[in-house]
Order: sequence, then C-alpha cells, then structure tokens
Amino acid sequence: MNRSPGIKRLWSISVATLHLMVGLPGSGKTTLARKLEAECSALRLTVDEWHVRLFGSDVHDDSDEADFSKHNARHAAIESLLWEAAARVLVLGVDVILDFGFWTRSERDELRAKAQDLGAGFKIHFADASEELLLERIKARNAQLPPGTFHIPEIKLKEWMRSFEPPSPDEFIA
Repeated sequence: MNRSPGIKRLWSISVATLHLMVGLPGSGKTTLARKLEAECSALRLTVDEWHVRLFGSDVHDDSDEADFSKHNARHAAIESLLWEAAARVLVLGVDVILDFGFWTRSERDELRAKAQDLGAGFKIHFADASEELLLERIKARNAQLPPGTFHIPEIKLKEWMRSFEPPSPDEFIA
C-alpha cells in the first residue's frame, strides 16, 4: 500500500463515560436518563425497570418491613448484575447510564473509583426536586403506575428524603 510521506494515521481512542443518575424517586432521573441515552448513544440501565419486569410491583401502602426487606434484597441483586454488565460495556468503549438513584456520597464515591479502575470517565447528573414536587409526582405516578415503575408509599418517600445526601459541588468535578 502506497502512502504519501506527509500523511500520518491518527487513531482516535474514545474513553467511555459512566453516568450516574442521582436523585430521589419522582425527581426526574429516568426522564433525564432517557434523554441522555439518546444524546450519548449510551446504554441506559434503570434498576426499577428490571425490578418490575422480574418481580412486578412488590411494595404497596400496606407493605410491612418484611416486604420492604425482600424488595430491597431483590433491588440490590439487580443492581449488582447491572453493574457487571455496565463494567463490561464501559471496557468496550460505550457510555453507560446507571439510573439507580445513588442516594449517598459513599455509593457515588465507590462507583467513581470503579469507573477510574476501568479507565472510564465519570459524570454525575443530579435530578433535584422539592419535597412538595416529589410528593406530587409520586402521588400521580402511584395512581397510574407507568411501565417500569412500582408503587412508592408516601411515608417511605418521606423517610428516604431524610436519608438522601445531595451531591456536593466537588462531586461534579471530573
């Protein structure tokens, strides 16, 4: 093959990015994740969609702590499996969006470190909403339960609001 002496072949190495969707139920995480999925040609992994497909809507207003414990164990197992898929996809050079909520800084720091270990970029997308708006959205969502969502008792949402740790400004620095 003849090549002109002044032409160099440039290889472009694309670094995949791990996108974390951070926020409480009803904050708009999944809506934002779907938009990002199209913009970035990324793989979106929304844990609630997988949970509902596998187990249905397994919590209700009258659910007790045993029901929530079973629900949470299922959720954790799905998150673990989705992370395994996400890690492989990131290594292949494709962006991944994890739509899990990531309510604590320690969760976000752990995923940042995992992304770094894989050589992937990392970005947080925070879907913030007021308590009033969250309660309004969850009430409307519970009335219709769109596909891929499950019922969230208002009392649980209020409990989760108290334990949620919004990301600090330094977490947005790549």
